[in-house]
Amino acid sequence: MAPVLPVVLPLQPRIRLAQGLWLLSWLLALAGGLTLLCSGHLLAQLWHLGTFLAPSCPFPALPQTALAAGAMALGTGLGGAGASQASLDAARYPPWRGVLSPLLVAGTAAGGGLLALALGLTLVLPASLHQGLEEGLEAALAHYKDTEVPGHCQAKRLMDELQLRFHCCGRHGYKDWFGVQWVSNRYLDPSDQDVVDRIQSNVEGLYLIDGVPFSCCNPHSPRPCLQNQLSDPYAHPLFDPRQPNLNLWAQGCHEVLLGHLQGLAGTLGSTLAVTFLLQALVLVGLRYLQTALEGLEGVIDGEGETQGYLFPGGLRDILKTAWLQGGTAHKPAPEEAPPEEEPPKEDLPEA
Repeated sequence: MAPVLPVVLPLQPRIRLAQGLWLLSWLLALAGGLTLLCSGHLLAQLWHLGTFLAPSCPFPALPQTALAAGAMALGTGLGGAGASQASLDAARYPPWRGVLSPLLVAGTAAGGGLLALALGLTLVLPASLHQGLEEGLEAALAHYKDTEVPGHCQAKRLMDELQLRFHCCGRHGYKDWFGVQWVSNRYLDPSDQDVVDRIQSNVEGLYLIDGVPFSCCNPHSPRPCLQNQLSDPYAHPLFDPRQPNLNLWAQGCHEVLLGHLQGLAGTLGSTLAVTFLLQALVLVGLRYLQTALEGLEGVIDGEGETQGYLFPGGLRDILKTAWLQGGTAHKPAPEEAPPEEEPPKEDLPEA
């Protein structure tokens, strides 16, 4: 069987291959470490912003997969660096001969598969953020007033921190607060006729006002923040509606969070692409180095030329050999084979 992609490797090319692999392996380990940092940072962001993302959103699967892929790439890089350095010393290489094959299999099947899966997720999952943030922010605004309801006690604090940290207001803008009751019932006076009128006239008996929470206020505004009666043109005669950024945050939190998380996913995707390329180069180089050294009994500075290859035979030959070996394994031994029956003898007519 002819080997797949054979390469003749004399002494100097073998040494340069081992030295180049040592450098590439350390670069792979560095890329794997960066992948771990990027995926860990994205996971931490999702842990803090998970309240504003719908539970059904599959986006968190991206950093989780990338975290496992980065760990595999880091291990492959460290293993490749150790094997390539040991291959330059005939006394140190023998222990690595039994490690290289499992390293190549694990790096190709597990590491390469996880990296390819994570790269695919970076192309698919960021699109799910739009709907996930829509549903999550809608629920966050609806539960803003539920400061005493179990399971939603922190909703107000988290929403205020979000708006203050990301300089945003509402889901798509400050007017989103006009359609939800964000004032807790404990602060409403049921004897106040204005409160009663608003509750009776609004949808589903909610206390709706044309105001926003304090966290929507821009602290850089040169004047006190205007939070109430924002739809009344006569309530604030000195207020210029053409410059809302001087009073309230102009952007909605959906737009800001979408750009923030997609930016982190894009950075992670670029890191994964570089890691995938380095891992492919390291695994192919290690395979050539392994097969070349096997022809020299593990001595890299052995005399003569040797041949490195990816597979000992073509795919058709490999499958044919596996099929024949499997057929031989199931074929009964000669002594176990049933005796062949002799054909019946025909009676010859008598002369």
